[in-house]
Amino acid sequence: MRSRSLCLSISLVLMANICIEAQKRARPSAQKERTASVQKPKEVGSTAVVMDETLSVLRVKPSLFADSVQRMRRGRKIQVLGVKEADGVKFYRVSAPPNNSGWVQADAVFGKIREGDDARLAGLVHASNGFDQIELASAFFELYTESQFRPALLLLYGDLLEESAAKLSKDAGSRLNRREMAATAAPMHSYYLNFVMLDRYRKLGIVFLFNSASRTFHYDGASWRAVVQKFPAASEFAEAQKRLDSLKLKMERSAVK
Repeated sequence: MRSRSLCLSISLVLMANICIEAQKRARPSAQKERTASVQKPKEVGSTAVVMDETLSVLRVKPSLFADSVQRMRRGRKIQVLGVKEADGVKFYRVSAPPNNSGWVQADAVFGKIREGDDARLAGLVHASNGFDQIELASAFFELYTESQFRPALLLLYGDLLEESAAKLSKDAGSRLNRREMAATAAPMHSYYLNFVMLDRYRKLGIVFLFNSASRTFHYDGASWRAVVQKFPAASEFAEAQKRLDSLKLKMERSAVK
C-alpha cells in the first residue's frame, strides 16, 4: 500500500510539473497575440508633407471642434506620432518642427505612408487653379518620382507655365518703366529677366526664357523634355514633342513689324 501511495504521489507531482511547464511555454504565444492586437498603425514614425491648406489646422486634440494651434502652410513637413478616428475623420498626432505638435486631419497631408496618396494629390492638382495649381504640381514631382500620373502632370505643368509666361509678358510690358530703362546702360533683357513677378517661380526652380525681339517670356520646356526623355511610351509623348517644337519656333521668331 505504501508503495502504491508513493507511486501515486510521484505521478501527481510529475503531472503538476508538466502542466506548469506547458503553461510557461504557452505564455509567450499569448503575449505575442496581445502584442499583435495592439500593433501600432503603419503610418506612425513616417514623415509627410502638408498639401491641402483648407484642412491643415493643427489642433490640441483629435477633434474638428478642438482649439487650433495654427494653420500649417503648404510644404510644412511633419512626422506622424499617432493615429485616431474622431468626428468621422482620421487624425494624425504629429510633430511639426521647429517647435509645434498636435493633431491634424490626415487628409491634409501627403507622402508615401498610404497607398493612393499620389492619386489623391494628382486629383488635387487638377481641381486647383492659379499659382496654387503650379505649387501643388511641383510638390507632386518631388514626392512621387515613379508615379503613373507623372507624365500627364508634367505635360499639364508645362502648359500652365506657358500660360503664366504670356501673363508675365503682359505685366512686365505695362509695369517696367521705359524711360528708366533708357536712362541706364543696363541691357533691356536684363530688366525683364529681373522682373519682380518672376521671383515666386524661381523659388520653385522654374526657368523662363525671354525673346528680346518680341519682348515675351516663354517657359523653358523642362517638364515637356522630361516626358520626351523619360516616358517615350506614354500617350503624352507626342504632345510634349509638339510643344517643344513650338517653343523653338517662338524663340526664333522676331517681333512682327
